[in-house]
Amino acid sequence: MQYLDRVVKALNRKGYDLFLSDDRPFNLNIVGVRAANPVVDEFNDKLVVFWRYSGKLFYGCYPITTLPGEYYLVDKLLSRKGAAIMCPGQYSGAYSIGKHKGKYDALVQTKPVKVYRDGDRDQEYDLDSSTIEAGMFGLNIHRGYKEGRVPKVGKTSAGCQVFQHASAFDEFMDCCEYAKEEWGNKFTYTLLEEQDLLEA
Repeated sequence: MQYLDRVVKALNRKGYDLFLSDDRPFNLNIVGVRAANPVVDEFNDKLVVFWRYSGKLFYGCYPITTLPGEYYLVDKLLSRKGAAIMCPGQYSGAYSIGKHKGKYDALVQTKPVKVYRDGDRDQEYDLDSSTIEAGMFGLNIHRGYKEGRVPKVGKTSAGCQVFQHASAFDEFMDCCEYAKEEWGNKFTYTLLEEQDLLEA
């Protein structure tokens, strides 16, 4: 819970919305935390989901990537501008339950988000503020494999937020389905940097 405490402090310090009403369950706070020194093609990051209900706190933390894999960073750029890397920030109501690539339920982008563009095809993630653009990029929150654990990011992410473990993603989506019934099909996603937690 110490990790969650730091996440909450970081959210408060940045003035981001927190969903703490506990009269109904599954009032979800969904937060990604990007590692300070990510290794290309590794699941370096974390996704935290938490909510309160009747005075109790419910919490999950899962390994994810918030960055494109080597394939879409180096081998195959999907845009002439470069690979998309989501910028830290809070994206209010920017996600809904829908079909990822028309195949399975995931959280799909429904409002603009901001991305950096990294187009030099090297083995480093470039977060250059001069390349930032906002738009609809299909940056969904989804799983890697249908079953099991993804060993390397590879082709599973071109900039999406991707779960390493299928079972963790299934657990997360169960929460989202319950939340949809209670609160509607709109979800806020907040992306922090690891440094934010150290400062909190």
